[in-house]
Amino acid sequence: MIRTRRAKIIATVGPASAAPFMLRKLFNAGVDTFRLNFSHGDHATHAAVLRAIRALEAEVGVPIGILQDLQGPKIRLGRLPGGARPVDRHERVTFVQADRSEDPALLPLPHPEIFAAIAPGHRLFIDDGRVRLRVVSVGERIEAEVTEGGMLSNRKGVNLPDTVLDLPVLTEKDRADLAFGLAEGVDWVALSFVQRAADLDEILRLIDGRAGLVSKIEKPSALEEIDAIAARSDAVMIARGDLGVEIPPEDVPARQKEIIALCRNLGRPVIVATQMLESMTSAPAPTRAEASDVATAIYDGADAVMLSAESATGAYPAEAVEVMDRIIRRTEGHGAYARTIAATRSHAEGTALSIADSGAVLACAIGARCLVAYSMSGATAQRVAARRPALPLIVLTRDARVSRRMALVWGARSVLESAALDYDSMVSMAREESARLIGPEPGDSFVILAGVPFGQSGSTNNIRVATYR
Repeated sequence: MIRTRRAKIIATVGPASAAPFMLRKLFNAGVDTFRLNFSHGDHATHAAVLRAIRALEAEVGVPIGILQDLQGPKIRLGRLPGGARPVDRHERVTFVQADRSEDPALLPLPHPEIFAAIAPGHRLFIDDGRVRLRVVSVGERIEAEVTEGGMLSNRKGVNLPDTVLDLPVLTEKDRADLAFGLAEGVDWVALSFVQRAADLDEILRLIDGRAGLVSKIEKPSALEEIDAIAARSDAVMIARGDLGVEIPPEDVPARQKEIIALCRNLGRPVIVATQMLESMTSAPAPTRAEASDVATAIYDGADAVMLSAESATGAYPAEAVEVMDRIIRRTEGHGAYARTIAATRSHAEGTALSIADSGAVLACAIGARCLVAYSMSGATAQRVAARRPALPLIVLTRDARVSRRMALVWGARSVLESAALDYDSMVSMAREESARLIGPEPGDSFVILAGVPFGQSGSTNNIRVATYR
């Protein structure tokens, strides 16, 4: 099976989609990569899903990606007297370092790192921003004024858009989950609540090349170091849920475009996530605004778009995938798409990106049927995909892990090979495998990007035009 759609679909697995027959249904509807959310479920449950996905992969003969999404540190209120209390606009409230409070006048906030870092004038958002406060003074307690009132209740999440916390990005739970995921062979690991590039140090050391690292951009502080974060990551996810709470919602669209453009320039896959088809959690069709939102991400040049609750707990998981698939296909088929992608293509800088760019430009200029990238690490394929060529991109690799990671990369369709011994045999294999996938006519041309000496990672330096026989 080869999908003609270029942008990829990620679907979150949950109670509505974890059964093997539902995973198959979602794959047939268009899913390329499955996301396992480690904020929920235990290892036994996730292991069963992982086995089912790998069994499905063997059945359909197509590499399927698995993205492990780590929970990360969760900042929450403690337990309130009676479990809940209202706060009114302009009311003064007091936060104390405690897991619970028996005094209705004191709000428990069991995070000493907040008390160490927050300052007067900083904002606190509670329950996804439904309740908003601004800090008046800080000491052993935090005094704050309510700017938007509402109901507070036990364990509601807290966002701190103005405060950079000295908080470990990986919790003990994350480390245990990561060790489990790597042992089970996940293809990508998503790191939550990245604040700075230095936050990636520990997880990169722990992963040690066994999976690709996806940095989730959901904190304003991450936007300040986005260039360095993207450069050190294998992929980036624009997690618009928390990001849209911590920065003004009117700023999210422009930030989305900026991050996508940056990632394309660096040759990094970029995912747009959260609330894309949110209404389909309970309705069989999306709103017109949601359809436009998905299309906008595709016009911006995203590698992948993601479903969260829609496929994890929603009433219409397969229908949500089908709708997303249709929106992407219709968008990519519109005349404005090619013009928009071409207009947002940046100038290639550096040898590796320039070779990828030259190969893509040459293939399009001569009317080649496809581009074939022979890639040991996947980097060459990602660089070619970042140029968004208007023809099929087929990736030959001998590493099953790389082959599966391509299920997140725009336009890439991977073929696992183990028989290419030298450059000439690789060209023969490229001809054979690409012909099987696209059905060319004798005499049609295709373009190959590879490296000489052959088979060395990071050595792509050769562009060749070949023909089908």
